[in-house]
Amino acid sequence: MAPGRWVRGLFCLLLTVSTVFAQDIKIPVPEPEVDSLSRADSLSRADRDSAQAIRDSVFYSQLKIRMYKRKLTRQVYDLLFHDMYNSRLKTGEVNEIEANPFARYEGRVISKIYIRRLDVFGQSVYDTLRRSRSWLERFGNRLHADTREGVIRRSFLLFEEGDRVSPDTLRDNERLLRNSNVFHDARIIVVPHPGSRGFVDVYVITQDVWSLLPSGSIGSLNRFNLQLEQRNFRGLTHTVIGAVAYNGADPFQKVEYRGRYIVPYIGKRTFLTGQADLINQRDLKQYSVRVFRPFLTPDTRWAGSMELSHVRLPRYPLFSEDTARLIKLHYNYNDAWVGYAFRPFFSFLGEGDDRTRLVVAARFTRLTFTNRPEVRSDTNQLFQNTNATLFSIGLSRRRYVRDVLIYGFGRTEDVPYGSLFSIISGFDNAELGQRVYVGFKYSRAHYINRFGYLSGALNVGSYLRSHRGIEQGVMTLETNYFSRLRTTSWGNWRHFIDLRYTMGSQRFSNEYITLSGRDLIGVNNNALRGTKLLLTNIENILFSKLNIIGFRVAIVTFANLGLVTYRTRNFLRGPLYQGYGIGFRLRNENLTFNSFQIQLAWYPNLPNNPQPLRFAFEGVPTARFRDFAISAPEIIPYR
Repeated sequence: MAPGRWVRGLFCLLLTVSTVFAQDIKIPVPEPEVDSLSRADSLSRADRDSAQAIRDSVFYSQLKIRMYKRKLTRQVYDLLFHDMYNSRLKTGEVNEIEANPFARYEGRVISKIYIRRLDVFGQSVYDTLRRSRSWLERFGNRLHADTREGVIRRSFLLFEEGDRVSPDTLRDNERLLRNSNVFHDARIIVVPHPGSRGFVDVYVITQDVWSLLPSGSIGSLNRFNLQLEQRNFRGLTHTVIGAVAYNGADPFQKVEYRGRYIVPYIGKRTFLTGQADLINQRDLKQYSVRVFRPFLTPDTRWAGSMELSHVRLPRYPLFSEDTARLIKLHYNYNDAWVGYAFRPFFSFLGEGDDRTRLVVAARFTRLTFTNRPEVRSDTNQLFQNTNATLFSIGLSRRRYVRDVLIYGFGRTEDVPYGSLFSIISGFDNAELGQRVYVGFKYSRAHYINRFGYLSGALNVGSYLRSHRGIEQGVMTLETNYFSRLRTTSWGNWRHFIDLRYTMGSQRFSNEYITLSGRDLIGVNNNALRGTKLLLTNIENILFSKLNIIGFRVAIVTFANLGLVTYRTRNFLRGPLYQGYGIGFRLRNENLTFNSFQIQLAWYPNLPNNPQPLRFAFEGVPTARFRDFAISAPEIIPYR
């Protein structure tokens, strides 16, 4: 830049700042450098929670307001300052993948931890001075019970006062907070003590999601359903779900109900979650309890789960190639697994390979039927009583990069990248004889410069019998891609391509996979069944600038192409099932419920489809990234 432009820019900046102070704008002046702990103790609780963040945010927010009033000073501001929150939404920049903002403080002692809880509506972890824009948002904030500070300190933090700063731990903790069902977003800020190189304060800023979700529908006075979900009961982070449905014309069961209670992270930093389910519906009766702890971070040593369940299916659909019938199934299911992760004794990826873990795990399951159809060696093998033992050993290397506008509508999203390789083996003591299981999983993902995010996974597994060879074999191949965020005058674009291939080998006669449901949105067609499947989903999403009472609007165009058939038929000669359409997806990230989508789709060649053109209004669950954490040893699912 020419010296003259620098001089003019500096002059404009000084002129604007002078104007700000001349007009007696109240901007907090930084206090003299004193010990931060003593300063914090002298403040009120509210000020103590947000002193540093608010001081900076007030100054730059008010400076920006003044400088944005004139074109020249606005250009100077944009040249010299970086508006982090708005820039992230406009450009979707990916932070430097290997950079860790906490690395500069590694080894320093955490003197004090401050918790700053933001309102559900209006504020942001990147701008704590934002306020609610309407009376409805302010009313919603008053109705919501924020997550209790003690719960956050006791159950959600991986560190405590007196610990030394671990950059990976702080970054993992941010991701842990964001990925819970309780918080809309979270940010951790490290503030060094003035005049000290050994101590720091840590500010944990959290913003809850709106936790109360009522829903239901009424067809008539004789047919209705109601549901109430509370994901943060009394600020304790407990989830309570209750639903009741009534259908007076149903001859089998007029009243249905179901309930679920979840207690996340029981006790102090155990990260154990408990869940209980009670379901009494027309086609499903289930009673189950479960306690589990996943590998939340690469530094998590132990993980595991224990589940007890009783299930009754009064009308279970049993399909074969040409027939379908309903049967009764009652069974008990017990499941337990435990895994241990540790750093390998030697490096697989060279220097800096500090996020690779070697994981060993064992799993024990028991499935006992109390009501079922007759089981023989040539029919209904799927309903055998079994006792299975599985073992796995694998390598997991995972990191995360923060991005926006992928599956969310503006919230921070932690995108996993890395690799996973796992070998699974074990045996199944079933009624029709013992058989051995062998399988393996491999997946990998990364951001590619100027291209986007690409991930792939290959899973292969099968039972082996001494006299019959392969039994219930499966191979799945998946690849997922999304482009870099492209900015236009209309909003921000991303392109998505998902490819999935599944093939079954020597499956039982009543096993199948389907091309309906999530593969072809709004379609539920029993004719789209088989033993092998190929599906391609293509989506273009425009995250528009439209905002309707807090709901951001995305415009989606899509194409779904699929092949499905049974093993006795030629795969490539079958019809290529197709679906094309456009939709409008609405979501408020501060609310817990799914995105809403208004969709117009055309399915030109689906069998038994009298209406090729379909209009639908439905909820779309938020997609999840494929992580690279090794979990319980499992039979490769056939789906």
